[in-house]
Amino acid sequence: MLVHPRVTSSGQAPGILLTIDSLPTPCYVVYEDKLERNLSKLRRVADEAGCRVLLAQKAFSMWAMYPLAARYLDGAAASGLFEARLSSEEMGKETHVFSAAYRPAEFPEILSYADHVVFNSFGEWRRYRGAALAAGVSPGIRVNPEHSTGSNPIYDPCSPMSRLGVTRAEFRADEMDGISGIHFHTLCERNADALAETLAVVEAKFGEFFPRIRWINMGGGHNITRADYDDALLIRTIRAFRERHGLDVYIEPGEAIALDAGYLAATVLDIARNGAETAILDASAACHMPDVIEGPYRPPVLGGAAPGAKAFTYRLAGPTCLAGDVVGDYSFDEPLRPGSRVVFEDMAIYTMVKNNTFNGISLPPIAVLRGGEARVIREFGYSDFKDRLS
Repeated sequence: MLVHPRVTSSGQAPGILLTIDSLPTPCYVVYEDKLERNLSKLRRVADEAGCRVLLAQKAFSMWAMYPLAARYLDGAAASGLFEARLSSEEMGKETHVFSAAYRPAEFPEILSYADHVVFNSFGEWRRYRGAALAAGVSPGIRVNPEHSTGSNPIYDPCSPMSRLGVTRAEFRADEMDGISGIHFHTLCERNADALAETLAVVEAKFGEFFPRIRWINMGGGHNITRADYDDALLIRTIRAFRERHGLDVYIEPGEAIALDAGYLAATVLDIARNGAETAILDASAACHMPDVIEGPYRPPVLGGAAPGAKAFTYRLAGPTCLAGDVVGDYSFDEPLRPGSRVVFEDMAIYTMVKNNTFNGISLPPIAVLRGGEARVIREFGYSDFKDRLS
């Protein structure tokens, strides 16, 4: 059994020793030491490569951890107004913003928080050029190299008819005046070989414009903190690029920031039997880990294995009315029963930022394990459900 020393949560006296079985569920728990380990590796790789690294908030927006992140990272990447404001207020370093299209009413406020603003088309650049230059931000244009390295179209910005980025055929060299940088984001959970391959295509298609810019943003999807990641190749690739072109280089990993740095604890509520044994949990795939359905993605489970690998196999499912609110089939050494705890690992990323209150299901509290003490730092209730509605 995994034991957390000195866990403090609502209704618990400080200093009480709690195990996974005693934590409130469902509950997101983030390990600060694992998060810092990831940040430290990212800082080392960035220093050796000579690039700057940004937190992609779309994956991890846990702003309570931003002071820690700010010790290692150069800033944050935002997808719009609220993320830009969060970066500016809670991290206080560089804020880079990209949106597929900006809302006119929000754009002036975005400029008040942003250092770099990236446009998805030359039409957007024409609309906002004057305001961006007057605000003193560094404008960029996103390009689409039309070169896929992933296998899932839902995560592939280079898939056919993608709306993300300007293709070479649509690129307007005559409208580059004032543009300071080029941005591309084409990777998802990729190793360094995918970046090296993609970068060669970007250079071939857009390299003639590099003398007219100061920086390039190579986007996210670099799984740098994964155990098998080839950081030496990443370092060589970026250093060689900088030597060839003399540009400042940014990368903006999201998943790599908090990879394997948290889990979602759940409790079995009931066992349903209809051709399979289904453990109905108080945690929902649809509400609390939407990538499981959207991806689809199969999270690892503490003590769990593939169906049939261990003595007792169960389908793990959520409590909502959605028939497809299913995480997957797993096997265990011991039978599950009401009250059993199930722990989904690698749940710090794309969970808190995507969760929802479908069916009136409550949002899980958020806990941090820090310096030998774990504590719940945020809880949610009825008002969080009601205040999103009218």
